[in-house]
Amino acid sequence: MRARIYQPARTAMSSGQGKTKHWVLEFAASAPREVDPLMGWTSSSDTQSQVRLRFDSKEAALDYAKENGIEATVSEPNKRKPNVRARGYAENFAVDRRGAWTH
Repeated sequence: MRARIYQPARTAMSSGQGKTKHWVLEFAASAPREVDPLMGWTSSSDTQSQVRLRFDSKEAALDYAKENGIEATVSEPNKRKPNVRARGYAENFAVDRRGAWTH
């Protein structure tokens, strides 16, 4: 059984860091999805692909995978670089502005 351990990124629509502090163990699909001929819905007989386990740390997720014989790969998160200096809107119109201000 294969799984992926990762730390989820924030959503594109938010600037907050909610739901990004924990680590997730997500199982890889072992069977392909198939389309139901009657309804047209996509389904799968693999129930493990629906399971997502949350852990407080990467080490806890790795320990769980090791105890249960799960082959896990870890995806390290890409941390965003903080701004060197916070700038305000008023600095766009400052007298000592380095570059030329044009419309």
